[in-house]
Amino acid sequence: MLAACAQQTRNIPAKDDRPAREIREQIAYAHLGGKFPVEMKLQIEEGQPHYAAGLYTVHNSSFIVNKFGGLELKRFGMLIEPIVA
Repeated sequence: MLAACAQQTRNIPAKDDRPAREIREQIAYAHLGGKFPVEMKLQIEEGQPHYAAGLYTVHNSSFIVNKFGGLELKRFGMLIEPIVA
């Protein structure tokens, strides 16, 4: 379960042959079953609206089966969806 909140922007300067870029992120808290939630960052794609405050779960499209047959999260492009009460 995730709780989304504040949005922020990071600027990555140009390096070698790569142009400068801007990374939009949103701070969220992951409830992993421990005593306290853990702060994490969600990357927000260009043109994608930020997530409203609320409770979310990881969308099914964010998982892959690795080359060993194990389930894992995609490295990039994780999507979340609101938890419906």
